Amino acid sequence: LQEVGEPFKEEKAVAKYLRFNCPTKSTNMMGHRVDYFIASKAVDCLLDSKWAKAKKGEEALFTTRESVVDYCNRLLKKQFFHRALKVMKMKPDKDTKKEKEKGKAESGKEEEKKSKKESGKDEKTKKEKEKEKKKDGEKEESKKDETPGTPKKKETKRKFKLEPHEDQVFLDGNEVYVWIYDPVHFKTFAMGLVLVIAVIAATLFPLWPAEMRVGVYYLSVGAGCFVASILLLAVARCILFLIIWLITGGRHHFWFLPNLTADVGFIDSFRPLYTHEYKGPKADLKKEEKTESKKQQKYDSEEKSDSEKKEEEDGKTEATRNSGTDGSGGERHSDTDSDRREDDRSQHSSGNGNDFEMITKEELEQQTDEGDCEEEEEEDTESGPSHEKS
Repeated sequence: LQEVGEPFKEEKAVAKYLRFNCPTKSTNMMGHRVDYFIASKAVDCLLDSKWAKAKKGEEALFTTRESVVDYCNRLLKKQFFHRALKVMKMKPDKDTKKEKEKGKAESGKEEEKKSKKESGKDEKTKKEKEKEKKKDGEKEESKKDETPGTPKKKETKRKFKLEPHEDQVFLDGNEVYVWIYDPVHFKTFAMGLVLVIAVIAATLFPLWPAEMRVGVYYLSVGAGCFVASILLLAVARCILFLIIWLITGGRHHFWFLPNLTADVGFIDSFRPLYTHEYKGPKADLKKEEKTESKKQQKYDSEEKSDSEKKEEEDGKTEATRNSGTDGSGGERHSDTDSDRREDDRSQHSSGNGNDFEMITKEELEQQTDEGDCEEEEEEDTESGPSHEKS
């Protein structure tokens, strides 16, 4: 009977601390908007409070989780909160049928997309396939948890409603408890008090001293002028932008105080002072040059990769040829020597042909005389060995 009576000051203080510091959520219960909390979070909150720390000459009120549960049972019996039951809302049969039909349609679309992708892959070249493999590898590393081929499901929160529980006991766990105790916070009390005082002071304005009334008049005029100046600035900056835009044919975009009407702070609305953008043919050329330079870099990187691959293939082919044709090395050397001789003869013949075109008559006669002398010497040499043989 003593526990069910009126709460003590200490119990009120603990309940007030729990009400404003324990995380709560709001929902509907029996047609009313209520706030609820979870038991385990309330126990953690009280274990971190000042009542869990021992003072000089006194023991701590909360030492273990069991002590907190016993104290919360006392608060529950004194009707600071009550236990509730979560009841999940079941979807009607129509919604389930619609979801099944949507799932079938999505699966059919996915199958069509897969078939189209397979047909497109056959037409792609080897380079594109390699790039796709690299991209797939990067995606798998960045997203290991996601399984490929499965459609992403939207995270839907299941709706539920609260109903009063038959067994009104505080249990440490995921049990739900609805607040009945709703004290007024100090901030709301102070703001309400200031608002009431301001209203009363405004109604008693004729009774104010003359100096205060004059000061309030000038303050109101200054505030009105400030607001009007901001509105005029907003209109003037738009007019200035239009004039410059029309004169330059849309090439120059000049904004005075560009953040004046933006969703920023008071000081940031006046910074920067102006912005200027040029959107003419030069800007378009610069953009095109940047895009072309990027394309050239990509093309160069692709060419480098292709050249490296070709060099590797050439090295492999040369190694196989050298290993398979060691015995036929002499024949190749002879072939190369004969080729070189033929090239030398062709060059010599071409040089003689060119010299023949530039020779004069005197040079021709000298060459013929020299030729006759050489023929006589050859005959002498041939006759010498013939006599020796005889």
